Amino acid sequence: MTDTTPDLSCDVAIIGAGTAGLAAERAARAAGARTLLIDDGFRGTLCASAGCMPSKLLIAAAHAHAGLDRARMMGIDIPKARVDGRRVMERLRTERDRFVQSVQDSFRALPPGTCIDARARFVARDRLELDDGRQVAPRAVVIATGSMPVIPKPYRNLGPRMLTNESIFELEDLPESLAVIGAGPLGAELAQAMGRLGVRVAMFDKGGRLAGIRCDRLHDAFREIYARDVTLHLGRAPKPSAQGNAIRLAWNGGAGDFSHVLVATGRAPALDGLNLKATGLALDDKGVPRFDRVTMQCGDAAIFMAGDADADAPVLHEARLDGIIAGTNAARFPAVEATDRPPLFTITFTDPPIAAIGAPPDECVLDAHASYADQGRARVEGKAAGLYRLGADETGRLIGADLAVPGGDHMAHLLAWAITSGASASDVLDLPFYHPTLEEGLKPALRDLCRRANLALRDDGNPPGA
Repeated sequence: MTDTTPDLSCDVAIIGAGTAGLAAERAARAAGARTLLIDDGFRGTLCASAGCMPSKLLIAAAHAHAGLDRARMMGIDIPKARVDGRRVMERLRTERDRFVQSVQDSFRALPPGTCIDARARFVARDRLELDDGRQVAPRAVVIATGSMPVIPKPYRNLGPRMLTNESIFELEDLPESLAVIGAGPLGAELAQAMGRLGVRVAMFDKGGRLAGIRCDRLHDAFREIYARDVTLHLGRAPKPSAQGNAIRLAWNGGAGDFSHVLVATGRAPALDGLNLKATGLALDDKGVPRFDRVTMQCGDAAIFMAGDADADAPVLHEARLDGIIAGTNAARFPAVEATDRPPLFTITFTDPPIAAIGAPPDECVLDAHASYADQGRARVEGKAAGLYRLGADETGRLIGADLAVPGGDHMAHLLAWAITSGASASDVLDLPFYHPTLEEGLKPALRDLCRRANLALRDDGNPPGA
């Protein structure tokens, strides 16, 4: 008779130790569950190693260089600067490694025996097999395996000059030139940063939209600003070929050689090898188990999704919330509870930053917009450009916003909090606005929404120069 006794057992097994997996483990343990966190290598989160943090280090260097031109505009005589690409990349990796180390320290702080360094696959709905041969019998499982870069077939055999967000930060020096394939948020951030550091950058995308901007009017305003740093070839799908020490791209109407190509065509859930067929779960057309976003549960099974593995909202705060919901419900299974989620909130850290919160203003009963081209504080800072739109329901309650304005990453938080709290346009106008600030630029559209919703308007307008 074959021994079917598992080598390991637990209440909740979490597969993947990224942001979502860590959040799920903590939430499950806080709910009283015995947990196992299974990961191949425990190298650190995507955010720390190849996502949020290294990209922002590159962007910070680009902002510092671009700031010299702003200083010259203000009358400060600064000689032409030389960008030392090696030092830029060295600082990036040094600081990146500090963030990764911090994550790895958090693994070591978990209760002894929690971390299992292995690959896991399902052999049944309620049984996992590790690549070292051991079997795990959990009461519930959280799948938090993250995502991996999507590399279109024509780009797969171009050698080391083909980069993804997981390899670009390993460059010893800035590239001589860079073609960015994909105009999504990641591609938009890295392309502009490289352009501002003196790299010749061209961006290609078969679509016509930058960074997933929802509003046509806002997109047109942002594109004009963005094109100062990056040559745009939207609506183009180039064909690549290796040409000695370069990669040649040919497209309808042109061709060009680049020292490197960054493929930023998106990321796909990292589900290969999990043997999901053994779970009997229903899968969507991307091979992702169908799940309920308010419980993170897959069907009626004791299996839950979290983070980028669910192909839903690939941003860190959403991944963390996924993990909390999934871990809590996995620990309490079968007593699964729905959780109210705040409106989806995304930021792209270009200059100016792009943000989208809640409902697209185009789909709202009431909407209003305003430009930052003549906003007082923005003019003082030499950053006067950009546009934003606000959306509200018929009562004037804020339900959505799109913006690409100076300081937009900070104002987006204020708007997200206002929308989440159920505030109306007049509620926000009644709050203090210090003068002179970028935040004052929100007031024209807020006033417009108040007038359209027939709300009392006590605000007496911006001070002179606001």
